[in-house]
Amino acid sequence: MKMELSSIGSSTESTKITVLRIMEQVRHFQDRAHKFIEDNYVDFPCNQNICDVYINEGESLIRETENLQKNIGSEASMSLNEANLELVHYLEILREVSIGLKLSHRILKIDDLFQCLDDLNATKEYLPALDLLEKLKSLICSSSFSEIDLLFQKCECYDNIKVKYHIQANILQQNLQQKFDRLVQFSVKVYPTAKYINLQVSKNLVELQSTVNALFQARYNPIKLCDFIFENCLIPIITTPVSVEYFTQNEEFNQMSISYSIKTHCSLKPSYKTVLSHIVTLFDCLAAINVQVSESKYVFGIIGNHIKEKCLNILVEKCLMHAIPETMDEYDRSTVVSDIKKFEHELSNIFFMDPSKDKALSNFVSNYDTLFRRQFSTTVLENVRSIVQRDLQDMTEITEQNITNILKSNYFQFPQCMVSKSTLDILNLLERILHQPLTMAEATESSAVNYYLTIIPTILNTYALEAPKLHEKLLESIPQQSAVFHNNCMFLSQWVVKNAKFGIPTHAALVKTLQSTGIRIFKAQEEQQRKIILDILKNLDISDTHSIGLNPLKLLRQCLRQLDLLKNVWMDVLPESEYYNTFCSLMDIFCQDIIRNILCLEDISTTVANQLGELIDTILRKGPSLFKEKNQVMLVPSWMKLQQLQMILSASLQEIADQWCDGAGILTVNFKAEEIRHLIRALFQNTDRRAKILSRIA
Repeated sequence: MKMELSSIGSSTESTKITVLRIMEQVRHFQDRAHKFIEDNYVDFPCNQNICDVYINEGESLIRETENLQKNIGSEASMSLNEANLELVHYLEILREVSIGLKLSHRILKIDDLFQCLDDLNATKEYLPALDLLEKLKSLICSSSFSEIDLLFQKCECYDNIKVKYHIQANILQQNLQQKFDRLVQFSVKVYPTAKYINLQVSKNLVELQSTVNALFQARYNPIKLCDFIFENCLIPIITTPVSVEYFTQNEEFNQMSISYSIKTHCSLKPSYKTVLSHIVTLFDCLAAINVQVSESKYVFGIIGNHIKEKCLNILVEKCLMHAIPETMDEYDRSTVVSDIKKFEHELSNIFFMDPSKDKALSNFVSNYDTLFRRQFSTTVLENVRSIVQRDLQDMTEITEQNITNILKSNYFQFPQCMVSKSTLDILNLLERILHQPLTMAEATESSAVNYYLTIIPTILNTYALEAPKLHEKLLESIPQQSAVFHNNCMFLSQWVVKNAKFGIPTHAALVKTLQSTGIRIFKAQEEQQRKIILDILKNLDISDTHSIGLNPLKLLRQCLRQLDLLKNVWMDVLPESEYYNTFCSLMDIFCQDIIRNILCLEDISTTVANQLGELIDTILRKGPSLFKEKNQVMLVPSWMKLQQLQMILSASLQEIADQWCDGAGILTVNFKAEEIRHLIRALFQNTDRRAKILSRIA
């Protein structure tokens, strides 16, 4: 028991010693912390690191007293509690002072940075000034919600500091802009009829590029620069014939000038090669400003983000679309695709565009052949319509020589005749289209070959449709026009037949269309001529039993003159077989109408018979002269019947009977028995002899 009491007494004594030591340390800490606070309120500002040391020391003492309280009695614990409460009070005061010191430290740091910024602006050291602005921004415009930040934002000086920061940022940007404007100069002069743009870019690369870098780091808005380049440089270069000069001889600046007419009626388009060259020259002149402003951004890329879409679209629509060839020869010579690929590569190298994202040029290249086909079709059809409008009577003779000059193969047989020269132009075009795919790069693609072959029916159908409309009045009123148009259609249809092996689409229907169109037009003319002759013969009156008079001869001669006119305009135009088929048909109608009128007479006196014989004789004498060879008149079906009718009119009753020869004579070839019987009754009086002969004609 004594041992236990002795042990307890020893432990109590040790605790007292510990408590006294801690209380002494607390009092000493209190004295030093109090002095620190007073010193730092008087001698502001303080060293923030010392303040943190005091706070850490105080927190360590609190932890030590709290641990001791857990292990000692109530009496000692009360003493420590009193000391601990006092210590906590001093720590709170110290923390408040620490926050104030930190806030003061930030404000003084900001003020110091503003002074340094003024010094850098005075010496025009813009890049270091940008770094200071970034530091100021992090101190002033912090987005965190720490206790210091919240207290700083409630300070009366905060708004003034923030305004001062923005003023300094604007001043720096204005200074950079002014320096940039001295190093890169743009000017526009407008005259009554012309516009002049001048660009000057400093050759001092170090100063220029550092200025540009700083300007864009300062979040420079390039809209004004982009608009100038787009509106005053790129748009005129793309859409208007401009004069561009680029000078590098000046010691201080590279210079470029652009001048062009501003007359509203100017409709000339610059060639695409010139446009691409001028755009490259423009970027060459501005190349010095194309600095890297961040890890992935270049100045031309930033400019491109603002204008490249509009620029490339206008380049395609207003320039490159006009560069699409209109003819196959132009297509073969064209370097549009390679030129655009080279140009796209150059724009990519300067970071103005990214070919993987900006597809305007690559889409044009990939659609180039399709665009050419459309343009070619449009051009061809316009050319065909222009050809169709030409005078059909501007003719040429179809010969072996003038055909082989056009056709790839000599195997083309067509009867000698006349066709319009315009038809040979169409044939020439067809030949080039037919054989063009064999020389094109895409000839191996059946779709390409088929496409060009489909143009052939379009051309010929256009001809068959448009020519009759355009020449409608002439085809109706001028026999030669319809004849040559007939030849044109037959000539073109023959070409289709000969070249059907190449796979011309719907060639059978095309041949039918051409032939039916030519035949329809010519048959309409033939019908018109038939009507003219029949209209003349409507007035033929030979019913007078005493004399037919002079009028029948006039009408007959009028018909012969009309036939002679047709001979003159058809004989050397139509193929020989077509001429004789048509002309003989008209002659036959003429002769048959004369024969019909005579066969209708009930009573023919000797005088009238002689006069009718003279009428027929006029026809028989004039008729052979309407043919190249006189004996060709025998091709007229009713010619021999007309000759026999003339013989009957002047023959005796017996001669007629002999020519009939009981149905076996020469008259039976062209006359029916009833016709002969009728003529005998009209020519001869009713006698037993006439009755006897009539009985023999059955």
